[in-house]
Amino acid sequence: MILLDFEKPIGELQEQIEKSKQIGEKSKVDMTSTIADLEKKIEEARTNIFNNLTPWQKVQISRHPERPYTLNYIKSICGDSFVEFHGDRTVKDDKAIVGGFGSVDGQTVMFIGHQKGHNTKTRQMRNFGMANPEGYRKALRLMKLAEKFNKPIVTLIDTPGAFPGLEAEERGQAEAIARNLFEMAKLRVPIICIIIGEGASGGALGIGIGDKVLMLEYTWYSVISPESCSSILWRSWDFKEKAAECLHLTADDMLSQKLIDGIVKEPFGGAHNDPDKMFHIVKAEIKKHLTKLLPMDADKRIEKRINKFCAMGVVKDTENSKTASV
Repeated sequence: MILLDFEKPIGELQEQIEKSKQIGEKSKVDMTSTIADLEKKIEEARTNIFNNLTPWQKVQISRHPERPYTLNYIKSICGDSFVEFHGDRTVKDDKAIVGGFGSVDGQTVMFIGHQKGHNTKTRQMRNFGMANPEGYRKALRLMKLAEKFNKPIVTLIDTPGAFPGLEAEERGQAEAIARNLFEMAKLRVPIICIIIGEGASGGALGIGIGDKVLMLEYTWYSVISPESCSSILWRSWDFKEKAAECLHLTADDMLSQKLIDGIVKEPFGGAHNDPDKMFHIVKAEIKKHLTKLLPMDADKRIEKRINKFCAMGVVKDTENSKTASV
């Protein structure tokens, strides 16, 4: 298991357990009580660490290399029923975004999400989860297909941002994302958006307009990453921890500001510590919200969706009794 820098005390205790086991095997000395004490200390250390996480530490957890990605969730939830679709019918198939129909206990759902790679080769193939315009156009094509067949949509968000390359801008990156925002706001089928890792800027928003927007416990959602914010404000990445705190990008912050609709609890230590349990929890959340959204009248659902997003960023000047949108 890969441990993050703030989990170093846990790693040191795990090393002591391994050494104790080796001593027991070589000298045939009973080390059971010693190992039990060390395991108890590990649980205490883990509890202390995860009950006092800073915003930057939560960002680190969201990027953990062993954390499950979109296809892991889809394949666990849908099994062999998932059929992936490819291409935007204009340029090419952007592998940073995946999507297709799958069955959730008999209910057909269109799944769309960012996909990162698990090793150097697949990370390059997936462009580190940073989609080009054709990725967002593929996502919109699949959303329209879901609307055509009256099937709900679930999006899984995990991206450090839309790809910022010159070629992406030439092919209309901003227009593609803006088009998705406009179209998702008025789609006549239920939309559930779940942030499973990183939720950065327009790259996340491009598939992030929904009736329910949820965040996993150790994820982040912000207009900019802490590193980029630090480099702009302080001309250095050295203040990324301070930037993460100032951005208020954690799930708790987003819920308190009414920018999301709920937080999905992760297994103790993060989704990567028990992926199967995480898949089960996410599946239960999807079923719970679909049960409420599917019976709703489409026009009322759209009106509620639009009103929810229009209410974001609205402030009132009590002195002059004026309302402004920021």
